[in-house]
Amino acid sequence: MSKHAGKILAAAAVLLMLPILFILMLPSIIFGGLTAGNSSNGIPVLNDNAAITENTNDLAFSINQILGEGITDAETRIAADFASTGGDNYEIKNPYEGNLISNTNSFLAQYCAAKDMDWKNISKADLERVLRQGKGHLYTYTRTSEVRTVEADDPDTPDVVETKNETWYIYTLSYNGEGYFADNVFHLTDDQKSLAGNYAQNLSLFLGDGMFQYAEYSGTTISSLGNVRFTDGATEVVYFNQLDERYANKPYGTDNIGGYGCGPTAMSIVVSSLTSETVDPIEMAKWSYENGGWCSKSGSYHALIPNAAKAWGLTVEGCTASEPQRIVDALSEGKLVVAIMGKGHFTTSGHFIVLRGVQDGKILVADPASYKRSQKLWELSIILNEAGKRAGSGGPFWIIGAL
Repeated sequence: MSKHAGKILAAAAVLLMLPILFILMLPSIIFGGLTAGNSSNGIPVLNDNAAITENTNDLAFSINQILGEGITDAETRIAADFASTGGDNYEIKNPYEGNLISNTNSFLAQYCAAKDMDWKNISKADLERVLRQGKGHLYTYTRTSEVRTVEADDPDTPDVVETKNETWYIYTLSYNGEGYFADNVFHLTDDQKSLAGNYAQNLSLFLGDGMFQYAEYSGTTISSLGNVRFTDGATEVVYFNQLDERYANKPYGTDNIGGYGCGPTAMSIVVSSLTSETVDPIEMAKWSYENGGWCSKSGSYHALIPNAAKAWGLTVEGCTASEPQRIVDALSEGKLVVAIMGKGHFTTSGHFIVLRGVQDGKILVADPASYKRSQKLWELSIILNEAGKRAGSGGPFWIIGAL
């Protein structure tokens, strides 16, 4: 055999191995194990999107349930802490109420990475066991105190409004994030963390669910776009771009806005367009980081969208891809719609965009990563078909309006 022929065979062997390598870089838990048999309808699980979706949704439900248990655990710790203060009363500020945040892919990836090659013992039940053992690590809290004047009515003098001073303790819950969990629950080595990152990215690419948001960004910015306004929809829209040289290299947690900041940039567009306040991507990224919206190496939790809208006094409603008329009606009324997109015309992984109006039966968008795409008209069917399939916090669409 000639050297040339040998090289061809070697190259062919590598190509044949690619599907196997790709599968090995995906947490097997959503496939029922790497050596799983068929799904209930006789189709191999790896080729059965319905079965994979069912498995993933089931896992996401379990993870969110345990996140809720983590909040209960934190509230129990808070009650014990308050009992030792001698204060009169306390309140808990929970920014995640009604919007539990998690990156399902990240949890699955860390769990599988922690198992190394122990495929046989990977299971939903074991994942739940590990997460429940570590639920005390999910949330921490900070404590402040203040004196409040409260009513103290005396039943003997019902016509007199009396008051008294009380010492109140205010506890604010904070989600520690998957990075903290990797160290304190899964106890991942640096190599395992790297493996978990690859797992999470490949899962997001495979599932196309928009959980992993990353823009093609290698440090090269675009020139400042200046003060761009779109006036062709029912609402004048203030446009920001995450790759703009003014913002791209600014921090988003330990990441940067250029690569991972589509979520805060989208909300900068929404808030600046629907309120009297101009909030640029730098300020919104800082707010997101401080309020639990940032997810390391994955972009933003979907809960960022409703949480930021509420924080700036805007109305927000979740909407599904099966409600196209709601989206069109909202845009016609001057509302904006944030969408989390999966693989397709807007992204190869996940990406937040803003739907900003309707024109000639098509949709106007404000894409935080592309001024060019923001100048085009889009078929609603494309947006509906490519929207994230497993969005959390009421998505994949959030209808946002001014009060």
